[in-house]
Amino acid sequence: MSARLSRLKSWLRAITHRNRVEAHMEDEILFHLEARAADLTQQGLSPREALRQARIEFGAIPTHKDAMRHSLNLRWWDDLWADLRYATRTLRKSPGFTAIAVISLAFAIGANTTIFSIANEILYERLGVPHAEQLQLLTITGDKNLALHAFWGDWDSTPDGRTRFDSFTYPAYQQLRASNHVLQDIFAFKDIGRANVTIDGSAEALQVELVSGNLYQQMDVQPVLGRAILPSDDGAPSTGAVAIISDGLWQREFGRSPSAIGKTISANMTPVTIIGVNPRGFTGAKTVQSSPDLFMPLSMIPVLKGSMGETGTLLSSPNLSWVQLMARSEPGIPDEQARAALDTVLTAVIRGTITVAKSDTMPRLELEDGSRGLNFASNQFGKPLHVLLALVGFVLLLACANIANLMLARASARQREMGVRLALGASRSRILRQVLTESLLLSAIGGILGLVLSYLGRTALPSLISNAWEHAGLNVPFNWHVCGFTAAITILTGILFGLAPAWAATRAEVGTALKESASTATRSRKGFTGKAIVAFQVALSTLLVVSAALFLRTLFNLNSIDPGFRTDHLIVFDISPPSLRYSASKEIVLHRKIEQALASVPGVNGVTLTNVPLIAGSMSNAPFNIEGATPTEESGPILNAVRARDRRNTAMFVTVGKRFFPVTGLTIVSGRDFSPQDTETSQRVSIINRALAKQFFPFLTPTPSANASPSPPLKAKKPSGPRSSASARTCPSPTSAMILHRSTSTSTPKSPPEAE
Repeated sequence: MSARLSRLKSWLRAITHRNRVEAHMEDEILFHLEARAADLTQQGLSPREALRQARIEFGAIPTHKDAMRHSLNLRWWDDLWADLRYATRTLRKSPGFTAIAVISLAFAIGANTTIFSIANEILYERLGVPHAEQLQLLTITGDKNLALHAFWGDWDSTPDGRTRFDSFTYPAYQQLRASNHVLQDIFAFKDIGRANVTIDGSAEALQVELVSGNLYQQMDVQPVLGRAILPSDDGAPSTGAVAIISDGLWQREFGRSPSAIGKTISANMTPVTIIGVNPRGFTGAKTVQSSPDLFMPLSMIPVLKGSMGETGTLLSSPNLSWVQLMARSEPGIPDEQARAALDTVLTAVIRGTITVAKSDTMPRLELEDGSRGLNFASNQFGKPLHVLLALVGFVLLLACANIANLMLARASARQREMGVRLALGASRSRILRQVLTESLLLSAIGGILGLVLSYLGRTALPSLISNAWEHAGLNVPFNWHVCGFTAAITILTGILFGLAPAWAATRAEVGTALKESASTATRSRKGFTGKAIVAFQVALSTLLVVSAALFLRTLFNLNSIDPGFRTDHLIVFDISPPSLRYSASKEIVLHRKIEQALASVPGVNGVTLTNVPLIAGSMSNAPFNIEGATPTEESGPILNAVRARDRRNTAMFVTVGKRFFPVTGLTIVSGRDFSPQDTETSQRVSIINRALAKQFFPFLTPTPSANASPSPPLKAKKPSGPRSSASARTCPSPTSAMILHRSTSTSTPKSPPEAE
């Protein structure tokens, strides 16, 4: 090993100090000549004759120099530089061919690099913590009769038809942590969305993640400035009014000044002291894509979010599952053993804290790979990204086929050149290396330009999938993974499109290539290769054209989908009143005042409220029971069938303001709209859509008509207790979205669509 290392060092010195090496070789050769000439002079020869005789005995000096270079492994380096210089001159003489090839490769390699950089960040990048592969994410799975009914977090379906949830109740977290002997200490975290933060008198909405007091210790992360959040901070809300800011916020608001430590800011009207600054690569425990601006103790949740309706205080509620859990694996304990032990604890906690019905089933605790956090983006965009990677790979193959065809045509015109080289003694391997060098140089230029294009356009695709209701978008770093991928596909591309022309060049016959009819004699030999490449081009082009047509058709269909409401002249924004200042009753008054103020603005036709923004990737659902309907001869069997089902029928719901339907352009096909008489103390009413009516009341489903008479109201009872279940990307907070309908004097309003 030491000998190889010594040879490597000698080679590097010879490469980096080439002039010194050449001078040493000259000195050594001169020394040997002078020594031999001195010996011959002593034998009686004249100095001039002795030097001539010494030169004759020594042999050709360039041959000895070449042997010395070969012993230092410099010969192939010299050949490489010679090939590169010749390839540069050759490409410079054909500017049209070079431009076409480089531009084609730049776009193809740039597209591959862009998609790979995004896929690498979403699918493969891990949390920026030491030994992220040891992290285990705790989740639960269950069927529709799950004993837990209220969730605030993400969910998705498993391959076996069950539902996977990523949230636990806070009492369950405390009990799991206290009874844990199979994992290292369990820590908790929760991204609560945006909070109203005031820094130096300037207010803005910042992303906040709450963490348990042991998170920094268990993730082995230390702030670059200040200190971490400690267990003593995660006590009562009054003792935990501290925060650690992200590197981005530190740069943006404080210019990386150390004076940020100890500074007091306001979060939802609560004074908070900054105690630390996170490292640049730390994004928290939820995701690797972007970092929250503030990290605060979990004990601050009552201050920042207040109570969640019927669920009460989150730190004591046994009903609402909202906090995410993670831990490191314990060496020597299998994952299945750890899962079974914690699953037993979770079952005991559920049975001891809530009333479990006979039809309810216990959830199953699962341990998943936590090295990428919750990994929601991977589940959402995994398949589309793999499809895009395959498509841009086909584009690169097509570019290689096009350039290979062009280089085959150039190779046929260079047969005489190759014949001369062979006649002068060049080996066929030397010819192969020369042509491959030209191909690799061409691909290297295209790869560099492709990397530049990818860097400039790296934010284009993430901006297309960003959501205005969530934290800012995906950060696409250009790290060594991306540069290594670009270098790999650049080299592979150069070899791929240069192999066929190089092989064709080495098959030239010396005598045939030097004749005037060389092109005629060699064209038939390459005919099969050219036809094969053309056939491959046609097949691949057909595939890409069909894929592009399907993609465009999908975009057209998506663009032509009627969302069910008017999308023109609408402005949507959210409001998050601080829970400490605005209780439930005060919040209603605040919203009414805001509605009245906005409605009086010139150019505003209407204002309304909704707790779930329209088409924002968020939804909420709740169970309900049907009651009070008398079965008739026609409807009896249907209602009996409905009642015989599981009582926990669920439906998506949204809480809206009184002018929601007029402002959004929806019409009521049967019944009535909400009225000013529908207050907190009046009879509770709701409006259902046709889908729910057809499923549960097919005998009463109205047929839209101009003179449709209102159907009698149906009663649906929402079960007591917090039994709402939040779906993916749902935050059941008091945040409300305001919808403004602007008037216009230049466009004619469309007829409003019916409520579907």
